[in-house]
Order: sequence, then C-alpha cells, then structure tokens
Amino acid sequence: MMIRVTSAVSRVDRRPFKLKLLSLVSAIALFPAAAHAETSATTQTFGTPADLPFTLSGSYLSGRLAGFQKDYGHAAAFYEETLAADPTNTMLLERTFLLKLANGDVEQSVLYAADLEEAGLQNFLAQLALGGKQMVDGDYQEADAALSKGRNGPLAQLSIGISRAWALYGSGKIDEAVKVIDDLSGPEWFEVFKATHKAHLLFAAGRNKDALEAAEAAYAIDQGAIRVVDAYARILAANGRQQDAVAALDLYDEQFRGHPKLDQTREILESGSVIPPMVTDPAEGMSEILYGLGAVIGRDGGEELSTSYLQLALFLDPNAEFAAIALGSVFERMEQPERAIEALMKVPDDSVLKREAEIQVGLNYNTLEQLEDSRSHLEALIKQDPSDLEAAIALGNILRSHEIYEDAEEIYTKGLDSISELAREHWLLLYFRGISRERQGKWELAEEDFRKALELNENQPLVLNYLGYSLVDQGLKLDEALEMIKTAVELRPTDGYIVDSLGWVYYRLGRYEDAVKELERAIELRPADPVINDHLGDAYWMVGRRNEARFQWNHARDLGPEEKELPKILDKIANGMKDPSVTDAAKADTDKNGG
Repeated sequence: MMIRVTSAVSRVDRRPFKLKLLSLVSAIALFPAAAHAETSATTQTFGTPADLPFTLSGSYLSGRLAGFQKDYGHAAAFYEETLAADPTNTMLLERTFLLKLANGDVEQSVLYAADLEEAGLQNFLAQLALGGKQMVDGDYQEADAALSKGRNGPLAQLSIGISRAWALYGSGKIDEAVKVIDDLSGPEWFEVFKATHKAHLLFAAGRNKDALEAAEAAYAIDQGAIRVVDAYARILAANGRQQDAVAALDLYDEQFRGHPKLDQTREILESGSVIPPMVTDPAEGMSEILYGLGAVIGRDGGEELSTSYLQLALFLDPNAEFAAIALGSVFERMEQPERAIEALMKVPDDSVLKREAEIQVGLNYNTLEQLEDSRSHLEALIKQDPSDLEAAIALGNILRSHEIYEDAEEIYTKGLDSISELAREHWLLLYFRGISRERQGKWELAEEDFRKALELNENQPLVLNYLGYSLVDQGLKLDEALEMIKTAVELRPTDGYIVDSLGWVYYRLGRYEDAVKELERAIELRPADPVINDHLGDAYWMVGRRNEARFQWNHARDLGPEEKELPKILDKIANGMKDPSVTDAAKADTDKNGG
C-alpha cells in the first residue's frame, strides 16, 4: 500500500495555535492506552506542528485534541504528521482523510481516499470523494465504477445511490439512472430526496411529463422545502401549467414569508422566458444531494460529517450557494466565525442570496468583536440598498448590543423612513427603535413607537412585556401595565424573561407573595439567569425568607451578573436589604426583559 503524505506544515496557517496538551506527554508515550483516558492533569499550550519537537504520541494527542475542539485544519496536520511516522496505521490514515475533507482540503483528501480503498477499508465518504473527483473531471464511467460499490447504512446508500444516478446521467444512461433511484430502499425520509432528484434528472433530460410526476411526489411530502418548491414550480411551468406554478409560489409565500430564490423563479415565470432546469450538470446533481443531506446533518449535530458533505458539495459545484450558506451556518454553530465568513464569501456575486450571506458576514465580524469591521460592512450594504430592512435591523441590533443607542436609533429610523406604508411585519423595527429611545431617556418617543408597534401587531408579547414593564418602572398607568404583562405571559407562558417581568412588577407594586410565586416559576424556566435569581432573592427577603434570599443572591453572584449590578448583590449578601422604597434593588433592570 502506497500512502501519500503531504507536508503538514504547508497546509496549516502559522497563526499561534494554542492547544492544551497533557504535561505528562512523555509518560503517556510509554503507555499509549492512556491517550484515551480522561484526566485532569496540568495543561500546557503548544503551537503548530512546525513549532514543536516531533514525538509520535505528542502529535497524535495534539491531533485528537484539535479534533475534539473542531479545529479540523490543525487536527488534520497533526494526524498527517503522525501518519508520516507510522504509514501503515490505517486508523491514522482514516482520520487524516476525514479531517482533510471536513477542512475543505478535498484534493488532498482524495489522495488519502485512494489509499483507503487500496487498503481495503470500506469508508463511504472515501467512495464519495473518489467518485466526486471523477465527476468534476467529467469521467462519468469511472465515477460510476467508484460509486457502484455498495456500502451499508441508510445515509451511505442514499448519498452514493443518488450520486451514482447522476454519473449514469452524465454517461447518457437516463433509464439506468432512474432505475438506480427507484431501487433505493430505506427509511421514510429517503422518499423526498429520491423524488426530488428523479425530478431534477428527468427535467434535465427533457422528459418533462415524467419529471412532473416525480416533482408532484416530492411536493406532496414537503411543501416547505425551498428546493422542492422551486423544482416543482419550474417543472409545472415547463409542462404548460403556468398558473399552477405561480400558485405553488404564492402558497409558499403565505406560509413561510417567501424566499429570494423563489422570487427569482417567479420573475422568470412572469417574464415568459423558457424556464431552465435547476440542475443540468452531473457534478451539480451530486453536489445537490450532498448539500441537502449535509444541511440536515448540520442542524442535528454531526458537525464533522456535515462539513465533510458540504465541503465536497462545494468542490463539485463552486457556485453552490445553498451549500455555502449551510456551511457558514454550521461553522457559526461551532463558534468559528472566521470559518463562517470564509464559507459565506463563497456565495457567488450574482446570487440572489449574496446579500443574505453578506449580512451574516457582518454579524460574524461582530462575533469576532470587530465592531468597526462589522459596522462598515453593514453600512455599505445599507448604502447599496436603503430599503433592505434586514441589513438595517442587523446593524441596529449590533449597535444596541454595544449600548450605542443613539446610532442604533438613527439606523432604525433610516429603515423606517424607507417604508412607504407600514405593514404588520414592520412592528419589529418600531420595537427595536423604541428600546433604543427608552435607553436614552426619550420615553415619550419610545412609548409612541411601542404603541405603534402594537397597532401593527396587536398583542405582540415582546412589545406588551417591554411597554408594560417600562410603565411600571416609572409608576405610570399601573393597571394598564399589569394587564399588558399578564397578557404577554398568557401568550408566552414558557418565556422565563416575560414571567420574570410579571413577578418583578408584582414586587414593584408591593405584592410580594405574588412576586415570589411568579419569580419561582421564572427560575424554573431560566435557572441560570443572574437577574432572575437576584429578583427572587429580593422577593424572598421581603416575605421574611432571609436564608433563601441570600442563597439566591449568592447564586446570582456566581452566574456572572453585569458589572454594575455586582456591588449591589454583594452588599445584599453582606447586609441584607433596606426598605424597598429606597433600595437600589427596587430599580428595574430591563436588560433581560424583552430587550
């Protein structure tokens, strides 16, 4: 078996990589099994493979830890270095392959996939990588040969089966391709993927009537999937059923508030142009199934498998806009905003999803604590299209989270000024601007925004909660305020922050027993919130439950309260509370109550 080992260092950037490694690594080298054991030993930090003296155990453990931290690039480099020292170790070979693929180093992963196949190891991702490379190269017969080897497991069978069908399509074997799809047998969730790809394939082959039958089957299963609805509408139109196609798009808009991709399809339909298939190239077809499955896997956890699918999808089709956005979302859930930005920037410039991706890039800059980059990025998007309310809301919320309320108010106002006629969905902009104004002490303007938001969206629980709480905080319109918050709780009884608002309003009104009842319920819903624990401590104190009060205050202290609140909590722990009419504790903190 010929194992190919590329330079580990050349594939990894040289920014400091702080890995926590066991300080007893030399001892572990004598007892390899200890590498699998949990330990609380003292840790050290190390850098990239180029920075370290090589030891087999050190590189292996570094790779394992980097993999655990989901740093696929460095994990792959460490495993690759270890594999170079132990080239017959198939476990190291398999991990190197998988991590290379998950990191997006697809060309390198294909080399390791070939070695896995040569070694007789059955890894379905290796099979997909090899078949995918041949699809990109246009060698559809070789792709079919690579993908025709059966693998166990529903995910492997569906992924490989649909991919093979596209390889057969590339060779002009349409009937064989359809039969491969029809013969796939598995769980119920197979059916929507089978029907959708059968429709794509037949539509691309010009067999519009057969394609419609498959598209109808997919649509009957899932009317909420954008790609299913898009394919169904296009195929309806291709069969002369223009009105039915538009009706399908209308139904989606009613149920799910529309989507830019479906708006694009609607424009094509209304223009009278010939409607093109969504997929015409075999590599694009394989990319489509890998995106569809990878996105679902990513939502359910499985980040390494999900990123592997999505990276391979983008390798097959670099313009796969949905795959790029899905990969960015997975990296966001993995708390890797730099990788998320890298993925989102792969959305093509001419894609209708480009602005959505660019907004997410701006949000990820903020996650990286690069406020100025985030701000300038989103301001540029707003300048390009002042009517884009999503960009305005994103920037306004970022500024508000940094307590830059005056600038946030200005951004929300620009968004509102771009609207010719306010509609129900615009309540959110008014709500956010109202919060920004309230934080600046502009209460009359803030109240006007909140009440206008309620005119647009009656009984909206977040607005009811915030307005009611603010009124009580100022001692205004108490009866109306209490009813507002009660209504908000009825509408969202499991929202701990809103239940906390009701309890705290009772506290401010001197109804301490009622306050305890509601705040205990809020704690059940949000046990780790420092504000709610602090509130419950105050309520316990006022009903004479002093030990329980100090317990809650101690808990609030340990949960990381805001810096300005910590001295107040510490004082209560030490000295108890004064009369509620003069204590700072009775001053409302609205940060956790709908804002």
